[in-house]
Amino acid sequence: MQQEIIKLETPQSWKEYQLIDSGGFEKLEKFGKYILRRPEPQAAWDKSMPEAEWERTANATFKKDKGSQEKGEWILKKGMEERWFMPYKTDALDLNFKLALSSFKHVGIFPEQASNWEFIMDKVKKLPVKNPKVLNIFAYTGGASIAAKQAGSDITHVDSIKQVISWSRENMEASNLENIRWVVEDALKFVKREAKRGNIYQGIILDPPAYGRGPDGEKWILEEQINELLKTVAQILDKENYFLILNMYSMGFSSLIVENLVKCSFSQTQNHEFGELYLQDGFKKKLPLGVFYRFASV
Repeated sequence: MQQEIIKLETPQSWKEYQLIDSGGFEKLEKFGKYILRRPEPQAAWDKSMPEAEWERTANATFKKDKGSQEKGEWILKKGMEERWFMPYKTDALDLNFKLALSSFKHVGIFPEQASNWEFIMDKVKKLPVKNPKVLNIFAYTGGASIAAKQAGSDITHVDSIKQVISWSRENMEASNLENIRWVVEDALKFVKREAKRGNIYQGIILDPPAYGRGPDGEKWILEEQINELLKTVAQILDKENYFLILNMYSMGFSSLIVENLVKCSFSQTQNHEFGELYLQDGFKKKLPLGVFYRFASV
């Protein structure tokens, strides 16, 4: 099968988000009522809008600390809030997200993942299982978790950082949902324990970072541990009724690597697709935002 390239077609009803421009290793984005300017290592091309327009338009600009690739601070214009809410509404989903300006340039939502939220809703609804069990590991602020919950699943949300779990809970409550199972634990430890106990899930969502730490200091290095993680996940995914999503944002990983990893661990990958997720800015430039592989029995 040839590589599939998936682009997020931002639903017309989701007017709150827009990638306005990209280039010069930065991106200019609209999140609800605010426009943010922040670093983007993939945007190696020229900007389409002049610098003066970027400066005039942005309500907040992220400045990296000297010598740091990620950490920094936000420079806010008058009237810019540090926290606000942004809805995501389509024919299938009605979600609400708390956004906040973190010291690591993130704001609590990855808009390109909307493609996967719609995929989750579709698959949960189609599975011939009442309240299918879904596991979301490296779950961050829970966009996929609340999408799965709204679809009618029994969702377990795993992340190693307590503050992120609290943020996810706020997103659940803001979306008028309840009863997500929250677990603060190292992802690999959790899935190994679930495999040992014989617990089975109909849906599994993985979005591992390049590097990370568990709650007890456990070290996560993507290249060294992703193969082991996928082999363990394969033991807890239902063999008959299932879906799986694997996202990876690592500049060293191609979608072909992801395809090989998945095929080595899973014997059944029906209806599969893999490739790059990207967003298109207002000037038709395509910004790559990770590689993925997803498959489903329905």
